[in-house]
Amino acid sequence: MHVRKLTGGLAAALAVTFSLMGGQALAAPSADADRAVAARVVTYDASGSAEFRSAVDRGAAIWNESVAAVELRPAAAGQSANIRVLADNGWPRALTTSLGNGTVWIGRQAVNEGHNTIRISSHELGHILGLPDRKPGPCTSLMSGSSAGTTCTNAYPNTAEKAEVEGYFGGSFAPKAGAVPLNTMIVD
Repeated sequence: MHVRKLTGGLAAALAVTFSLMGGQALAAPSADADRAVAARVVTYDASGSAEFRSAVDRGAAIWNESVAAVELRPAAAGQSANIRVLADNGWPRALTTSLGNGTVWIGRQAVNEGHNTIRISSHELGHILGLPDRKPGPCTSLMSGSSAGTTCTNAYPNTAEKAEVEGYFGGSFAPKAGAVPLNTMIVD
């Protein structure tokens, strides 16, 4: 914050100097500009994720490391979460109700077949963040999901996937063409 204040003060001083010299004045950054760059917070409740709790937390942390426009945080006690994460015996899947909102199931079937729990978690959270499946695909694509095989442990989105999520959350919060369909169960 100290850097922003210093930069704002310097910009204001330059604006006055340029206007006195007959040059073009520039406006100093506003408080609204500072708020516009803040990440949109999306909360998740992993209390129903059973033995996958640490994988869910790690998947959320991976998204937080990878993008700046959205931040996944555990919901506080008593707080309604944007994302509910559950464990069950089926295949992993996600139901996105709107951008940044929905339910994720970490299915034991894929885990029992040898798929990596952190990759599953990060992939399913990717659906809630607006990304569709991209199957078949290489291990370098998080959204290739299970088509990358059980030896794939990459839980990080690639450059294109990061850019998509940044675009969805960095602007008007509206999904663009190619985004995951809403109110549709995505079974990976």
